[in-house]
Amino acid sequence: MAATETSLSPAVESVVPACMFAPDPDCAEDSPGAEGSDAGDNQNGEAEDHLDLTSKFALVSPTGEQYDCLQKQLRERIEEGCGETIYVVGMGTDGGDYGLDERDMEASVATVQSLCEQVDTDLILLRERTETAGCVRDYLIRRRVGEADFLEVRVAVVGNVDAGKSTLLGVLTHGELDNGRGFARQKLFRHKHEMESGRTSSVGNDILGFDQEGHVVNKPDSHGGSLDWIKICERSSKVITFIDLAGHEKYLKTTVFGMTGHLPDFCMLMVGSNAGIIGMTKEHLGLALALNVPVFVVVTKIDMCPANILQETLKLLQRLLKSPGCRKIPVLVQNKDDVIVTASNFSSERMCPIFQISNVTGENMDLLKMFLNLLSPRTTFKDDELPEFQIDDTYSVPGVGTVVSGTTLRGLIRLNDTLLLGPDPLGVFIPITVKSIHRKRMPVKEVRGGQTASFALKKIKRSSIRKGMVMVSPRLNPQACWEFEAEILVLHHPTTISPRYQAMVHCGSIRQTATIIGMNKDCLRTGDKATVHFRFIKTPEYFHTDQRLVFREGRTKAVGTITKLLQSKPQAKMQSTKKTSSQVEGFSSASEETTQMGGSPQMGQLCGRQQGARKHFVKIETENAEEKKS
Repeated sequence: MAATETSLSPAVESVVPACMFAPDPDCAEDSPGAEGSDAGDNQNGEAEDHLDLTSKFALVSPTGEQYDCLQKQLRERIEEGCGETIYVVGMGTDGGDYGLDERDMEASVATVQSLCEQVDTDLILLRERTETAGCVRDYLIRRRVGEADFLEVRVAVVGNVDAGKSTLLGVLTHGELDNGRGFARQKLFRHKHEMESGRTSSVGNDILGFDQEGHVVNKPDSHGGSLDWIKICERSSKVITFIDLAGHEKYLKTTVFGMTGHLPDFCMLMVGSNAGIIGMTKEHLGLALALNVPVFVVVTKIDMCPANILQETLKLLQRLLKSPGCRKIPVLVQNKDDVIVTASNFSSERMCPIFQISNVTGENMDLLKMFLNLLSPRTTFKDDELPEFQIDDTYSVPGVGTVVSGTTLRGLIRLNDTLLLGPDPLGVFIPITVKSIHRKRMPVKEVRGGQTASFALKKIKRSSIRKGMVMVSPRLNPQACWEFEAEILVLHHPTTISPRYQAMVHCGSIRQTATIIGMNKDCLRTGDKATVHFRFIKTPEYFHTDQRLVFREGRTKAVGTITKLLQSKPQAKMQSTKKTSSQVEGFSSASEETTQMGGSPQMGQLCGRQQGARKHFVKIETENAEEKKS
């Protein structure tokens, strides 16, 4: 094995050591950090250009043609890793031995440094290890960013109440250890009742910045202890955004909204070593698995937990992760070699790293920080796509006006862009202009797909904006939908689900009650799969097919994927039993007209509002053109 052997106690001997995922010479073609990269299968001496880049000596003295091919491969790997990748020098994919002597290693490193200069990246040494044939080095290659730009990774923090979620975030972001009585978490709470009870009830956001060398740049104010987000972002090449979610059962609605609306890249599941797997732990783990979010586990309070209780907690944890519903491979992280191996395979494998930390003594905190520094965003975005932005919160700032915050789903949004905001209760999208953009409280001129931001909007009231609305490009010609079909799986229900059943639908930042209009089965029970026809009861929404949704009500839970968007059927609501049939027919025909235009059965005034929106849009475009001329 290439990595250091991991010693496990008898109680947790079934937990897989991280060295199981380290590259093996007997199966080296699967090694994730090899020099030949993923394209090595097509370049084994008989593929394009007849170049052999699978050897560990490929970087020692490459020809001009080989150098160009290596540069192309490195560029592709950085694009796949959303701006960074782990590169191993001294290891090939040809099944040969590992290690290079000192002269060959220096030549290989010089080649990699030259490649990094060509693709505008930095080279950071992670570890150096000695094999039988010589030395092997692991490097982190990260794209260089400007002062106003940085890589962003979102991590949702979940777990049962009193597991230490807010305390851990306070220790990570403020750099001060806890005193064992809630000192660290007080800096994160937003409300008075949270400080009094010690329990999070709202979605909190905190950031942890890393520079190019992987060092933490968070430095709290010496007087108030607050963090200056602008200074952190200016010094950082990578920022981890923690989404602090509630652990108490009565705040489950808020936790589900945080998991669906804030679009986390990864999920950090907190487990108290003294309490074990209790309460909402399984609920939150199941939610992350349903949304296809990779999970890593942090076991806290190891300083106060007896050894036998800790081993029992780890034993139950690995049993849960290996169960048929999870099918994860638990990996106990105990040193830096384990961190690099797990971070390299985390997104692509079924691996689930387990960290054991203490917020009071700081034990293993450096391993967790190193792992967070090596995490890469899971999704790549293209700037040439038409922009979409989902709103998850609204504010009214004195002197600024209405401000909305959320996540850019795709595309590029610039200052003074004109977008369509909606849908309103009638399904109409109105044009608005972006007055200013802030990213992590820092003013910027543009935001890209996958980045969170806040926009100040011109000439609109906060009361007319709600969570779940979107801001999209006018070229998309957005349509609001009242009804849709989804393939759902019922995770739990006490009895049966039949048509006309109502429950809360979470889809992105959308959170609204929907009614089941029909399904391809008579009734649904726990474990059933079906195609279900839903209809929102209050307002139409804007979403896409293939989006994940969570369907819940009380103890009922179901997950699924949207498969089809439907046009609403007109529904004539009888306000008086004395209406004539002609009045009802007139109402139905008017409803059909409005349904064809906007998809809402309640759009009696839709035509006039759409015409007004078009006029308003033309007016704003004219004003912007005049401002640019002046």
